[in-house]
Amino acid sequence: MFLDAHPLAGATAFTFEALFRPEGGAFEQRWFHLQEIGPDGKPTDTRILFEIRTRDGEWWLDAFAKGPGYNHTLITEAKRFPVGRWFHVAQTFDGTVYSSFVDGVLQDRAPLAFTPQGQGRCSVGCRYNRVSPFRGAVRAAAFDRQARSPAAFVLPRG
Repeated sequence: MFLDAHPLAGATAFTFEALFRPEGGAFEQRWFHLQEIGPDGKPTDTRILFEIRTRDGEWWLDAFAKGPGYNHTLITEAKRFPVGRWFHVAQTFDGTVYSSFVDGVLQDRAPLAFTPQGQGRCSVGCRYNRVSPFRGAVRAAAFDRQARSPAAFVLPRG
């Protein structure tokens, strides 16, 4: 699915949540991609996304943010989950620290020199350029222009 909106364009802090059910498949799957589009109408190199890695009936989260002066992946292969059930995932940026969560539990965090992203588009189910397709389902997504704590996430846990 492709939408003509970047829900976090202009945000200086954010929470990006989703409910999804991975079903295995390819090792690398990009399943929710927020893409900045430049004034020329073409994608820039600036984006925020959710990916997963899968192996042997398990998956682990890959949250990613890239823009001018920053490029960071939050991924911890040791924190794996079984495919075939619903999960709540989130990534937050509080103005200083970028964090990722699965079912409200911190997966990884790092300082980030984030700058707001511009207007753009998003894709659900694959990378914006139509590669790295997702095998599974996405039930819901929520976006906020503030960093929420896990207790304040708006979507229910998996």
